[in-house]
Amino acid sequence: MHPWAASGHLTAPTPYLLSNDVIRVFITSKGVDGRGQLGYVDLDASHPTNILAFSNSPLLSFGSKGCFDDNGVMGVSVVCPKPDKMYMYYAGFELCNHVPYRIFTGLAISNDGGNSFFRYSESPILDRSDNELFFRCGPFVLIDEGIFKLWYVAGSEWIILNDKSLPVYDLRYQESIDGIHWADTGQLSMGITGEDEHGFGRPWVVKRGPKDYQLFYSIRRRSFAAYRLGYAESTDGINWVRKDGEIGLDVSPNKFDSNAIMYSAVISVRDKTYCFYNGNNFGEEGFGVAELVE
Repeated sequence: MHPWAASGHLTAPTPYLLSNDVIRVFITSKGVDGRGQLGYVDLDASHPTNILAFSNSPLLSFGSKGCFDDNGVMGVSVVCPKPDKMYMYYAGFELCNHVPYRIFTGLAISNDGGNSFFRYSESPILDRSDNELFFRCGPFVLIDEGIFKLWYVAGSEWIILNDKSLPVYDLRYQESIDGIHWADTGQLSMGITGEDEHGFGRPWVVKRGPKDYQLFYSIRRRSFAAYRLGYAESTDGINWVRKDGEIGLDVSPNKFDSNAIMYSAVISVRDKTYCFYNGNNFGEEGFGVAELVE
């Protein structure tokens, strides 16, 4: 593994199909100072545990001092508005004094098929607003009939659990004509339920048909003090019916995902469907992949 990712801490696997033979998984690796940088690993699409290539250096590093992403970036969603252009939506982390941190969404652009990226701007494209003060992040974007559809998590609250500050946020939705300019507030798409939940992690949406949407996401639970995976279905991509028990993936005893499991990302190649995900401590030992068995 190259020096920029020598820690082995690989967070938020974000798969993109380069060809029928290669899945490029964009990943974020934390350095010794804990700040994330974006890179990739190319995998054999037929055998996704076989590594074909690993980026020699970061594709996107942390932002300039004082910017919203100066404490690290985490790539979470990729779309191609044109054949020669790729948009990478990423979370930017900013440390704070009176709350632990804030997370807002930035945009990086590639003109060479995802081999290099540059920032669209030094400021976030989802910045704080009165109704979404501390978190506007975890973006997943889908281009559907020329419209950019965005699912993301947003919130304005922190709670204390076991003497630790934890964020509170739910799932929001909105649309854009260019994928760059968005409204100050999104529509509530799925709220947290019960006393045990206090947030959702990076949503991942798959559209199977005109009225067939699948949502893969992570659930922050107080009882576990960690993430578990969730699954939901929708006919319009906005209102969801939760079917968390059908996700089919959970923690594994004495494995890299023994205490937590999160950041599911699903991709289909030929006749197979794979789910990439992280385990304990947000990918401390890398990421895993599971194959769908009907």
